Amino acid sequence: MRDELTMPDSNSYISPVGRWSPPVAAVVGTGGESITKLRNRIWDDLPQGGTAFLGSGYIDAGIDKKITYFGNTYVLGLTVVAGIGGLLFGYDTGVISGALLYIRDEFEAVDQSSFLQETIVSMALVGAMIGAAAGGWMNDAYGRKRATLLADVVFALGSFVMAGAPDPYILIFGRFLVGLGVGVASVTAPMYIAEAAPSEIRGGLVSTNVLMITGGQFLSYLVNLAFTEVPGTWRWMLGVAAVPAIIQFLLMLFLPESPRWLYMKKSKSEAIVVLSKIYDPFRLEEELDQLSSALEEEKQRKNTISYLDVFRIKEIRLAFLAGAGLQAFQQFTGINTVMYYSPTIVQMAGFRSNQLALLLSLLVALMNAAGTIVGIHLIDHSGRRKLALSSLSGVILSLILLSAAFFLSSSGSVNGGWIAVLGLTLYIAFFAPGMGPVPWTVNSEIYPESYRGICSGMSATVNWISNLIVAQSFLSVADAVGTDWTFMILAVIAVAAFVFVFVFVPETKGLTFDEVESIWKERAWGSNHGSEPLLENGSSHDV
Repeated sequence: MRDELTMPDSNSYISPVGRWSPPVAAVVGTGGESITKLRNRIWDDLPQGGTAFLGSGYIDAGIDKKITYFGNTYVLGLTVVAGIGGLLFGYDTGVISGALLYIRDEFEAVDQSSFLQETIVSMALVGAMIGAAAGGWMNDAYGRKRATLLADVVFALGSFVMAGAPDPYILIFGRFLVGLGVGVASVTAPMYIAEAAPSEIRGGLVSTNVLMITGGQFLSYLVNLAFTEVPGTWRWMLGVAAVPAIIQFLLMLFLPESPRWLYMKKSKSEAIVVLSKIYDPFRLEEELDQLSSALEEEKQRKNTISYLDVFRIKEIRLAFLAGAGLQAFQQFTGINTVMYYSPTIVQMAGFRSNQLALLLSLLVALMNAAGTIVGIHLIDHSGRRKLALSSLSGVILSLILLSAAFFLSSSGSVNGGWIAVLGLTLYIAFFAPGMGPVPWTVNSEIYPESYRGICSGMSATVNWISNLIVAQSFLSVADAVGTDWTFMILAVIAVAAFVFVFVFVPETKGLTFDEVESIWKERAWGSNHGSEPLLENGSSHDV
């Protein structure tokens, strides 16, 4: 059907919700063109003060209806509370690097065994791998809210076990419990936020969860410094992690379930109540139309969703390749090497004091948080793909600088300590705005509704497996080939990541979930599958 624009005879028109509007242009056919692009196309044709009705949506000419990050305090509140899961994630990542210095002082067996040290760090990652893998299924079966509550309980329990651990082995068990909670939270928080967020600001809101991760890392270094002179230093560092978990549990009791999960799995009426607090009546009807289409498509699929379907169905496989690849490269380009072992790296650079190492690591964590704030702004303006490519370009240069600094130090010709610290800081400055938030944002929006939980869980598991490999191997590789060559290896991996993003990751800025799904169908089956071409540019709602 061709597009058809008609002008009513009268000078005024009653909208679907009984609101009087000025002269209007009513769109009665879209011919397969998305509402988003149709809005953009007819914007310039509107008379000043006129209104265009597109099905249920509308544009008021001359009136800025653009959705902004701070425009809806309800959505922002949901984001912040859900993001406490990210805070737990970040705090656990950062706190162990400082606590490990004091655990070594208390337990002689740990001090004398690099394997025990790496196991204390890595056991949380083992738990997170299992938690992420189970968390995807749990989110689909029981909802985002229940998954979050369970994660908080397990995390708090693990924190108490660590704080009271009488020996390294009970400590390792506590690390495993904490990891389970972090793994479930790492899957749940981005999905919960993405499904409540308008597409125009979805990237920034999901990136807020990453800001909470980096904020948790910064907080962990502050706590590490605060407890350096307190008896039972490391026990306090690890035990206080239960506090944000308890706070999130209490707040989450008063928050709703994800509106998309409610609509697809439980109660349409409850979903509409939540969505009505997020969108105006016109946009609400548009969102409900999209959810209705998604529900109908899910009913047409077979009832049981299998993990093997992710690899059997071509468009799902392509989406998972992009999402899992981003998660793997986020780790293999060295971010958690920097965060887990930054005090040790600083000591390698020649700064032997524990307190000075923690202080310099605090500055690195501060840069990480500040860079993520920049990313929140850029991700919905510059786009996910461009931001990731720019970020990786800087990461490559920073890793080469780090390699050179340690090479100069090992040769004895120059003290490269401060050059190494500068390299770490620049690395974070480039990594944090791009490769920090982009993998989590992209993974929260690229999968169809039926597969979002499973694929997000599998992708997060890839992140944690990659994280575990890096954490377990970094010190050993550095001992074997030297710190300078270790960072050069990471630089080569970052080059591979740049090529991967350029080839496999499309732009999703501003697209609805349905439009993102069309990208993968078009890549899998070509442009004749029935969807409009969306590969070249992300679209955005300017209403």
